Amino acid sequence: MPNTPTAVIRNINSVDPVVVPRCRGTTIQVMLGPEGGAPNFDTRHFTIEPGGRIPRHRHDGIEHEQVVLEGRMVLGLDEQELEVGTGDCVLIPAGVAHWYENRETTKVHFICVVPRRVDYQTEWLEEPAD
Repeated sequence: MPNTPTAVIRNINSVDPVVVPRCRGTTIQVMLGPEGGAPNFDTRHFTIEPGGRIPRHRHDGIEHEQVVLEGRMVLGLDEQELEVGTGDCVLIPAGVAHWYENRETTKVHFICVVPRRVDYQTEWLEEPAD
């Protein structure tokens, strides 16, 4: 009898936030991934505190799909600087340099879904923000 896929439900409060290296005021919670029964994608919840920043970086061959759950932030995409907020969905194509900064007084929460790859690499284009 073949393995039947199992549905997975995880509550955000069941995953401890982890400080993101090289970033200022930023944590990540891996909500779903291979360890949780999702072999093809990582679903991650990021929180950026007021004044927080994820420095400019890129990932060749890996797109990002993101949804801003709460708050407003500035998002850099190559040479563009955009403001995104609650309810906005963002597609960051593979190879596009991107960065995030919370210039507001409230936290930003967003979900980021990326394909699971053994060769996932981050090329940092700025010095650490911390």
